[in-house]
Amino acid sequence: MTEQPILDDQIFSKVDWPLVLEALFDCIADVVFFIKNSRGGYVVVNQTMVDRCGKKDKAQIIGRRAEEVFPAPLGQSYSEQDRTVLQTGQPILNQLELQVYLSGGTGWCLTHKLPLRDQGGKVIGLVGISKDLHAPSEKGEDYRALADVVGYIQEHYGEPLKVQDLANLAGLSTYQLEQRFKKVFQITAGQFIQKVRMDVAVKRLRQTNDPISRVALDCGYCDQSAFTRQFRQTVGISPAQYRRSVRSAGSPGYRD
Repeated sequence: MTEQPILDDQIFSKVDWPLVLEALFDCIADVVFFIKNSRGGYVVVNQTMVDRCGKKDKAQIIGRRAEEVFPAPLGQSYSEQDRTVLQTGQPILNQLELQVYLSGGTGWCLTHKLPLRDQGGKVIGLVGISKDLHAPSEKGEDYRALADVVGYIQEHYGEPLKVQDLANLAGLSTYQLEQRFKKVFQITAGQFIQKVRMDVAVKRLRQTNDPISRVALDCGYCDQSAFTRQFRQTVGISPAQYRRSVRSAGSPGYRD
């Protein structure tokens, strides 16, 4: 007797999705993966998350909220972000964020957080990833086409910068410029400008005693409040909190 084929919907109903996803993302070293419940507690994490949190195994993270895993004030800011997703049901997509490692070093990632809903539509948790951004090869043809624009941004980050003007500099339409930035850097031209400015700001906050208002203006922000809003969105804490954290005996945790 011929065995009846299993339909796709039957497969979906039988698969242990959390276990499959955990095993899959354990294979990817440059992606942090997590699932959280309705209170923001970790239900599933991958090995990259464990390693970057400086933990020995997943059991040290499972069941805890971000504020219980990461040092203050970063942990609280991560939990606030989770609560926004859980309460509003609105996803966070392509969020450019600066990771702060236990070693004190930094790295960039794109974060995505999606609400998890039951069959009735109620938000019962969230799932998310943070994907590392890697430096592109400067030898590729796509990079060479952007070299002048990249150099201009790096030299003039403290000035008002418009994507249309950058496109004109490259002899491209804004659409073409954006597509090339996404292909080479995995982010938009606007996000690249933000990244360059934040890289400079973080270095200034770590290595100088310059007033935050001066750092803000030098990095292209109209005032300190605008700089603080962008810095908090990108890093998770205010510039003042970041400066205090990197100069204290402790070290800020990894950006989830």
